[in-house]
Amino acid sequence: MTRRRAPTPIAEGVVPWPEELAHRYSERGWWRGRALGAELLAAADDNPDAVALVDGDVRLTYRSLAARADALASRLVDDLGLVSDDRIVVQLPNCWQFVVLTVACLRAGIVPVMALPAHRQHELHHLAEHSEAAAIAVPAVLRGFDHAAMAQELRQVSQTLEQVLVVGDEIRPGHVDLTALCAEPAVADAVRRRWDIDQPASRSVAVFLLSGGTTGLPKLIARTHDDYAYNARGSAELCGLGPHTVYLGTLPASHNFPLACPGILGTLLAGGRVVMLPSPEPERAFATIAAEGVTVATAVPAVAQRWLAQAADRGAEQLATLRLLQVGGARLADEIARTVRPLLGCTLQQVFGMAEGLVNYTRLDDPDDVICTTQGRPMSDGDEVRIVDELDQDVPDGTLGMLLTRGPYTPHGYYRAPEQNARAFTSDGWYRSDDIVRRRPDGNLVVEGRGKDMINRGGEKISAEEVENLAYQLAPPVAHCAAVAMPDPQLGERVCLYAVVKPGATLTLDDLRGAMAAAGVAAYKWPERLEIVDELRTTKVGKIDKHALRQDIAQRLGAV
Repeated sequence: MTRRRAPTPIAEGVVPWPEELAHRYSERGWWRGRALGAELLAAADDNPDAVALVDGDVRLTYRSLAARADALASRLVDDLGLVSDDRIVVQLPNCWQFVVLTVACLRAGIVPVMALPAHRQHELHHLAEHSEAAAIAVPAVLRGFDHAAMAQELRQVSQTLEQVLVVGDEIRPGHVDLTALCAEPAVADAVRRRWDIDQPASRSVAVFLLSGGTTGLPKLIARTHDDYAYNARGSAELCGLGPHTVYLGTLPASHNFPLACPGILGTLLAGGRVVMLPSPEPERAFATIAAEGVTVATAVPAVAQRWLAQAADRGAEQLATLRLLQVGGARLADEIARTVRPLLGCTLQQVFGMAEGLVNYTRLDDPDDVICTTQGRPMSDGDEVRIVDELDQDVPDGTLGMLLTRGPYTPHGYYRAPEQNARAFTSDGWYRSDDIVRRRPDGNLVVEGRGKDMINRGGEKISAEEVENLAYQLAPPVAHCAAVAMPDPQLGERVCLYAVVKPGATLTLDDLRGAMAAAGVAAYKWPERLEIVDELRTTKVGKIDKHALRQDIAQRLGAV
């Protein structure tokens, strides 16, 4: 096949791990020197007849998942002309084909670029061109949107895209039926031997994750086989996953949290069962938990609140098997965290992490105070964390500061992004997360917001998340809320609260400020404007879009 343009080798755009650190991580056993695909296949060998993956009526054993993944790896190479180090943009919903494709790529050394189903041409064109992807995998149609047509348009303007792989009932001419490529081979041994022999190097890139944030186009985070295998494996061990685990994936599977914290990959490495669900809608999620005996589920705060409301209205009998609800992606308000165990009957685990690496967890045996009021502590003994001021000077425990981190699964730079790397990483490899945190004496972190999420009112620094927690605690009508900075000519910024109120309830600014006054809250933290809305805008990964809200209030005030 004649390609439009040969892609640049990935290694040329990756910031390498320092040899001293790589040696230390290997010595400690955090890096095992094995490809992630090989680790997954080894887990499959331990119990080949156990069910590994469920998607509606589709139930794949570990033997079938392994055979399909290796067969797909061969077909991507032999039939479609992809080669090791090629990139494929993966924009699939939560479906069994996503898992088979991911494992196939890990086996063949083809690197998935984990896009989100909500992305559109603007984002996907950037991802395809920046990664120099040779292929893209999409659903035919999802929620009324024609992804296959969009992918075709992308291929027409791309300098590197050759193949469009589609999951759906109708495959158009020129596109490739991904479901057919995932068919189980008649003889699995030969393809298994092929990829057992021809494995990617453990320090090569396994997957490209996307940077978070709400401004600009996403940056690519190069996660190697060594570091990402440890990310998933270490998370699974900490969270107590094993062959008994039934994990429910409802958040977009391409996001780091449901993919490897411990998520899909951690569950498979532990020999558990992954249940894929395309939506976290409470009724269907609860029914699936009951039908499959789900033991572990993940949610962002907005989803957790919907599940809590469902349980409060209709009971939680369907959740009898659920032992652990992980909540991450944003801070869960303390008052809401305290309702998880009483309403859902399971342990809450707060997860504070980033696709760039560091993941913090509350532990399963932590006291309620830690579980409900902190965002946990680092997963690994190899994680290094500093809390610093604006001059990068370390601050004492209990003091707000910016989080810096490095460790055995935190890369030292974004892919082909020298300017961003100069801002986001120190010269000695510490990642600047832009999270404002304080560290308690017990080592647990409390997230107070983002650097861009701190409101500077005449020099007084106000945590938006603190204001939100106060609103939840003191104003019963509040169902969901978000505090943002609004521009002010005198003080620079003031506090604006966007709120969704519960059905039939009302809330005024005077009510809110009066409640804060009665509770003894410092006056400078009181919201000075209240916007009642039907819903809060969210980003593509389900987080509240603070950037959009800041723009909205600026427009309302005529400041832009």
